[in-house]
Amino acid sequence: MELLLFIQEHLRTAIGDFFFPLVTHLGDAGVVWIALGLSLLIPKKTRRCSLAVLISLAITFIVGNVVMKNLIARPRPFIVYPDIELLIAPPSGFSFPSGHSSSSFAAATTLFCFYKKPGIAALVLAALIAFSRMYLFVHYPTDVLAGSMLGIFLALAVCCILHKADKQTV
Repeated sequence: MELLLFIQEHLRTAIGDFFFPLVTHLGDAGVVWIALGLSLLIPKKTRRCSLAVLISLAITFIVGNVVMKNLIARPRPFIVYPDIELLIAPPSGFSFPSGHSSSSFAAATTLFCFYKKPGIAALVLAALIAFSRMYLFVHYPTDVLAGSMLGIFLALAVCCILHKADKQTV
Protein backbone atom coordinates (compact mmCIF):
# COMPACT_ATOMS: atom_id res chain seq x y z
CA MET A 1 0.00 0.00 0.00
CA GLU A 2 2.90 2.33 0.69
CA LEU A 3 3.99 2.15 -2.96
CA LEU A 4 0.49 2.96 -4.17
CA LEU A 5 0.26 5.97 -1.86
CA PHE A 6 3.80 7.05 -2.85
CA ILE A 7 2.72 7.08 -6.50
CA GLN A 8 -0.31 9.21 -5.62
CA GLU A 9 1.66 11.67 -3.48
CA HIS A 10 4.93 11.97 -5.42
CA LEU A 11 4.58 10.77 -9.01
CA ARG A 12 1.29 12.30 -10.12
CA THR A 13 1.78 15.10 -12.65
CA ALA A 14 -0.41 16.97 -15.13
CA ILE A 15 1.22 15.06 -17.99
CA GLY A 16 0.73 11.73 -16.21
CA ASP A 17 -2.87 12.62 -15.41
CA PHE A 18 -3.44 13.09 -19.16
CA PHE A 19 -1.24 10.23 -20.41
CA PHE A 20 -2.11 7.30 -18.12
CA PRO A 21 -5.89 7.35 -18.63
CA LEU A 22 -5.21 7.10 -22.39
CA VAL A 23 -2.73 4.27 -21.90
CA THR A 24 -5.01 2.35 -19.55
CA HIS A 25 -7.89 2.52 -22.04
CA LEU A 26 -5.73 0.68 -24.57
CA GLY A 27 -6.02 -2.30 -22.23
CA ASP A 28 -9.79 -2.02 -21.67
CA ALA A 29 -11.31 -5.45 -22.40
CA GLY A 30 -7.98 -6.41 -24.00
CA VAL A 31 -9.05 -4.47 -27.11
CA VAL A 32 -5.58 -3.49 -28.33
CA TRP A 33 -4.33 -7.06 -27.80
CA ILE A 34 -7.34 -8.69 -29.45
CA ALA A 35 -6.90 -6.30 -32.39
CA LEU A 36 -3.24 -7.30 -32.56
CA GLY A 37 -4.14 -10.99 -32.52
CA LEU A 38 -6.77 -10.55 -35.23
CA SER A 39 -4.49 -8.41 -37.40
CA LEU A 40 -1.88 -11.17 -37.29
CA LEU A 41 -4.43 -13.48 -38.94
CA ILE A 42 -4.19 -11.55 -42.20
CA PRO A 43 -0.64 -12.46 -43.35
CA LYS A 44 -0.28 -16.21 -43.67
CA LYS A 45 3.20 -16.19 -42.09
CA THR A 46 1.91 -14.67 -38.81
CA ARG A 47 -1.18 -16.86 -38.33
CA ARG A 48 0.55 -19.19 -35.86
CA CYS A 49 1.46 -16.18 -33.71
CA SER A 50 -2.11 -14.90 -34.03
CA LEU A 51 -3.46 -18.20 -32.77
CA ALA A 52 -1.02 -18.15 -29.84
CA VAL A 53 -1.92 -14.56 -28.89
CA LEU A 54 -5.66 -15.24 -28.98
CA ILE A 55 -5.34 -18.51 -27.02
CA SER A 56 -3.11 -16.82 -24.44
CA LEU A 57 -5.64 -14.01 -24.02
CA ALA A 58 -8.56 -16.42 -23.66
CA ILE A 59 -6.85 -18.63 -21.08
CA THR A 60 -5.58 -15.62 -19.14
CA PHE A 61 -9.08 -14.12 -19.07
CA ILE A 62 -10.62 -17.35 -17.78
CA VAL A 63 -7.97 -18.00 -15.13
CA GLY A 64 -7.55 -14.39 -13.96
CA ASN A 65 -10.86 -12.61 -14.45
CA VAL A 66 -13.35 -15.47 -14.16
CA VAL A 67 -11.71 -17.74 -11.59
CA MET A 68 -9.13 -15.85 -9.49
CA LYS A 69 -10.92 -12.50 -9.14
CA ASN A 70 -14.07 -14.17 -7.89
CA LEU A 71 -12.28 -16.58 -5.56
CA ILE A 72 -10.09 -13.92 -3.96
CA ALA A 73 -12.67 -11.08 -4.10
CA ARG A 74 -10.24 -8.33 -3.11
CA PRO A 75 -11.80 -4.84 -3.03
CA ARG A 76 -10.15 -2.19 -5.17
CA PRO A 77 -7.98 0.49 -3.53
CA PHE A 78 -10.43 3.31 -4.22
CA ILE A 79 -13.06 1.40 -2.23
CA VAL A 80 -10.70 1.12 0.75
CA TYR A 81 -9.39 4.70 0.36
CA PRO A 82 -12.33 6.70 -1.00
CA ASP A 83 -10.59 10.08 -0.52
CA ILE A 84 -8.31 9.57 -3.55
CA GLU A 85 -9.72 11.28 -6.64
CA LEU A 86 -9.99 8.93 -9.62
CA LEU A 87 -9.05 10.11 -13.12
CA ILE A 88 -11.19 7.43 -14.80
CA ALA A 89 -14.62 5.97 -14.12
CA PRO A 90 -14.37 3.47 -11.26
CA PRO A 91 -14.02 -0.01 -12.70
CA SER A 92 -16.38 -2.71 -11.51
CA GLY A 93 -15.40 -6.08 -10.18
CA PHE A 94 -12.65 -7.15 -7.88
CA SER A 95 -9.03 -6.08 -7.83
CA PHE A 96 -6.82 -9.21 -7.73
CA PRO A 97 -5.27 -9.95 -10.19
CA SER A 98 -5.18 -7.02 -12.59
CA GLY A 99 -6.89 -8.06 -15.82
CA HIS A 100 -5.25 -5.22 -17.76
CA SER A 101 -1.83 -6.43 -16.61
CA SER A 102 -2.48 -10.11 -17.24
CA SER A 103 -3.91 -9.64 -20.74
CA SER A 104 -1.21 -7.13 -21.69
CA PHE A 105 1.63 -9.36 -20.60
CA ALA A 106 0.00 -12.48 -22.06
CA ALA A 107 -0.23 -10.91 -25.51
CA ALA A 108 3.12 -9.11 -25.36
CA THR A 109 4.99 -12.19 -24.12
CA THR A 110 3.42 -14.32 -26.84
CA LEU A 111 4.39 -11.80 -29.50
CA PHE A 112 7.93 -11.72 -28.07
CA CYS A 113 8.16 -15.51 -28.32
CA PHE A 114 7.51 -15.26 -32.07
CA TYR A 115 9.01 -11.88 -33.00
CA LYS A 116 11.60 -10.33 -30.67
CA LYS A 117 11.70 -6.68 -31.83
CA PRO A 118 7.93 -6.11 -32.03
CA GLY A 119 7.66 -8.16 -28.84
CA ILE A 120 9.93 -5.73 -26.99
CA ALA A 121 7.72 -2.80 -28.06
CA ALA A 122 4.65 -4.75 -26.92
CA LEU A 123 6.29 -5.50 -23.56
CA VAL A 124 6.99 -1.79 -23.05
CA LEU A 125 3.32 -1.02 -23.79
CA ALA A 126 2.26 -3.83 -21.43
CA ALA A 127 4.43 -2.35 -18.67
CA LEU A 128 2.93 1.12 -19.24
CA ILE A 129 -0.60 -0.29 -19.10
CA ALA A 130 0.23 -2.22 -15.93
CA PHE A 131 1.76 0.85 -14.25
CA SER A 132 -1.23 2.95 -15.28
CA ARG A 133 -3.47 0.77 -13.13
CA MET A 134 -1.53 1.79 -10.02
CA TYR A 135 -1.17 5.41 -11.13
CA LEU A 136 -4.95 5.57 -11.56
CA PHE A 137 -5.49 3.99 -8.11
CA VAL A 138 -7.60 1.10 -9.37
CA HIS A 139 -5.14 -1.72 -8.50
CA TYR A 140 -2.66 -2.49 -5.76
CA PRO A 141 0.95 -3.24 -6.75
CA THR A 142 0.41 -6.91 -5.88
CA ASP A 143 -2.59 -7.02 -8.25
CA VAL A 144 -0.41 -5.70 -11.06
CA LEU A 145 2.51 -7.99 -10.22
CA ALA A 146 0.30 -11.08 -9.99
CA GLY A 147 -1.54 -10.18 -13.18
CA SER A 148 1.71 -9.58 -15.04
CA MET A 149 3.23 -12.85 -13.84
CA LEU A 150 0.04 -14.76 -14.66
CA GLY A 151 0.02 -13.37 -18.20
CA ILE A 152 3.71 -14.17 -18.72
CA PHE A 153 3.41 -17.70 -17.32
CA LEU A 154 0.31 -18.61 -19.34
CA ALA A 155 1.74 -17.11 -22.54
CA LEU A 156 4.97 -19.09 -22.13
CA ALA A 157 2.93 -22.25 -21.50
CA VAL A 158 0.88 -21.68 -24.67
CA CYS A 159 4.01 -20.97 -26.73
CA CYS A 160 5.73 -24.06 -25.33
CA ILE A 161 2.75 -26.29 -26.12
CA LEU A 162 2.44 -24.90 -29.66
CA HIS A 163 6.18 -25.28 -30.20
CA LYS A 164 6.05 -28.93 -29.09
CA ALA A 165 3.03 -29.52 -31.33
CA ASP A 166 4.95 -28.02 -34.26
CA LYS A 167 7.89 -30.35 -33.60
CA GLN A 168 5.61 -33.39 -33.56
CA THR A 169 3.99 -32.54 -36.91
CA VAL A 170 7.32 -32.09 -38.69
